[in-house]
Amino acid sequence: MELKNNNKKGLCSAWSLNSLSIKNTAIIALSWLSFQTTVQAQETLEVKYSKPSWYFGLAGGANFNFYRGSTQQMNAGFTSPTTFHDGFGTGLFIAPLLEYRPADSRWGVMLQAGYDNRKGKFDQVVTPCDCPADLKTNLSYITVEPSLRFAPFKSSFYLYGGPRLAFNLDKSFTYQLGTNPAFPNQEPNTAVKGDFDNVNKTIISMQIGAGYDIPLSSDSNKTQFVLSPFVSFQPYFGQNPRSTETWNITTVRAGVALKFGQGQNSQQSTDMVKDAEVQFSINSPSNVPGTSRFNEIFPLRNYVYFNTESTEIPNRYVLLEKNQVKEFKEDQLEAFAPKKLSERSKRQMTVYYNVLNILGDRMQKNPSATITLVGSSEKGPEDALLMAESVKNYLVNTFVITASRIKTTGQNKPNIPSLQPGGTLELKLLSEGDRRVSIETSSPDLLMEFQSGPDSQLKPVQIVALQEAPVESYVTFDNKGATEALSSWSLQIADEQGKTQSFGPYTEEVVSIPGKSILGSRPAGDYKVKMIGQTKSGKIIEKENSMHVVLWTPAKVEEGIRYSIIYEFNKSKAITIYEKYLTDVIVPKIPFGATVIIHGHTDIIGEETYNQDLSLARANDVKNTIESGLSKTARNDVKFELNGFGEDQNKAPFENKTPEERSYNRTVIIDIIPAKK
Repeated sequence: MELKNNNKKGLCSAWSLNSLSIKNTAIIALSWLSFQTTVQAQETLEVKYSKPSWYFGLAGGANFNFYRGSTQQMNAGFTSPTTFHDGFGTGLFIAPLLEYRPADSRWGVMLQAGYDNRKGKFDQVVTPCDCPADLKTNLSYITVEPSLRFAPFKSSFYLYGGPRLAFNLDKSFTYQLGTNPAFPNQEPNTAVKGDFDNVNKTIISMQIGAGYDIPLSSDSNKTQFVLSPFVSFQPYFGQNPRSTETWNITTVRAGVALKFGQGQNSQQSTDMVKDAEVQFSINSPSNVPGTSRFNEIFPLRNYVYFNTESTEIPNRYVLLEKNQVKEFKEDQLEAFAPKKLSERSKRQMTVYYNVLNILGDRMQKNPSATITLVGSSEKGPEDALLMAESVKNYLVNTFVITASRIKTTGQNKPNIPSLQPGGTLELKLLSEGDRRVSIETSSPDLLMEFQSGPDSQLKPVQIVALQEAPVESYVTFDNKGATEALSSWSLQIADEQGKTQSFGPYTEEVVSIPGKSILGSRPAGDYKVKMIGQTKSGKIIEKENSMHVVLWTPAKVEEGIRYSIIYEFNKSKAITIYEKYLTDVIVPKIPFGATVIIHGHTDIIGEETYNQDLSLARANDVKNTIESGLSKTARNDVKFELNGFGEDQNKAPFENKTPEERSYNRTVIIDIIPAKK
């Protein structure tokens, strides 16, 4: 007994000595750490580091595994007498991680690869002998999970998602059959242990998740640590562990990642920003008034093109409400522009996409005019008739045109089809051009001058030239290098009297400002310009320059007139109606000594070389007709300029995305420019 007490005292003495030693060691360590931290703080007091772009670390957490489906045959040697269905379990997830996310970007990428346990226990079942049965599994994988990372608010909160590639590591199970509770004296059954067979060696599935970065280090530390709690969801898609039966797993993972990365010395970055140069220059154009402008006589094709698989009027056409009809005016179509329209030739295509409104307006003003709507569809006359009825219903319901004034019919293809037998090139585009409703009429009030009969074009629309200051007339300020060196910059512009205007702030390198915004009502002026920029380190830099600004003014000379001749697909000879129009309408309007510029164009269907020749043939066709008309009045005072541009999309009047645009690109444009006075 005494010996035991002595032993106890000895143990207590040893513990006291050890305890004292541990305490002393801890005090010394803490003192040293405090000293080191103080020294490091003193050494790095003026140094700050940027946020790292690359992070390395470790992620760990719990997999909450939800079993669904069914399993009964564990392997070839063992089958449970009863099928197991649902289950649940919690497994370990641990993986090294790699992350790349630039500090100034919302986007990044992540990669995790490690141990992924999907173990669980199925819900207990009762076998035919009234004995309970349990099944557990220690299913686990080596998982590789690349993800795309997105921080929607440029904050610490982020979303991620990507594929999951898993390689099976463990497929063991434990089956335990209990005893019948009605016979409590039974010997317990031995557990059956083994491996599942038909286990998929590789699983490809997906994951989505969210996390939140909590910085553990200040920007005075080069190595910065981040703690990131996260949660992810891995649905059952692709997560069938076995190639037999229907067992699948849905997993919710919750965990935390510890990441670290090294930032760059922001002082060095600041020095680099300070050293970065910006070159500030100004381009103020002379803005000499133009020499001509054109009032355009815009042809109005008598077609409404329909989308494939639809008998409804396409939404690119402007469709009015009934209460808008009174406000509609043919010469003020800017107020009725399509919702989606490219910038090129926007004004002209606005005219065409109002074709049904123009037609309805003209029919209201000419009560005796009648029309026939001829639908053409590759699907047959019934489908074509539905297309024609859509147009009729719009005119009747919106413009209140009497239904008896509009006849409808349907046919397989238009009277002048683009899709020809034996054709092999771009048949889809040709087919789109043939799916249309043609507007036919014998009423002269609706038709182009000197035209009559089916497929005659509707009376053209006159577009009065509007002269607005083009972008080329703007004053351009080029602050080369600003994107790299500056966070933002502004302009202070002072006139001769010292009156200052401010513009900005800007982040781009090149800025254009209309001369009118600077000059107001003044025709010209001299200015001192100061560019004030803020570097990314917060420093203010200034650069000065001077400029002379001239207000852009419209053309002063006589206005020109523009006409267009529209050709059918693959045709180079103008129809007889056009020959009369050129001779009897256009030729008399050519002033003495004028210059006539003729440009031929095609759509993009067909070979480029062929289209080049076709556009030139069309231009020559028009030129020859006009020359013939001039010679009948003994005139030889007109100068001609002629070009064929083929399908050149940089010079085409329109784009080629829709059948309407392609139709209008099969054209010859005639510009009549009066002689200079």
